[in-house]
Amino acid sequence: MRPSDAANADTATTERYIFDPGSLSTAQIMGEACAICHVKWPRPRNPLGELPEGHEVYGCEECAGIVEAHTARSMEHALAIH
Repeated sequence: MRPSDAANADTATTERYIFDPGSLSTAQIMGEACAICHVKWPRPRNPLGELPEGHEVYGCEECAGIVEAHTARSMEHALAIH
């Protein structure tokens, strides 16, 4: 997973990650399982990032919270450097 180029633009949107489809199961690619922990129920509804083709990748609520916290810490670190 890597930050998308679009996320590096100076915009107010949240940071998006590009997921390697080779590292995901079919269920994860189709949005039927969390892209991080593989949980299938409840069906993941939180966008975590996208595939190189632009399709969204979803995660469970817990993993989405982890990604959001990581992104917030990364942003704080980036702002502290400037």
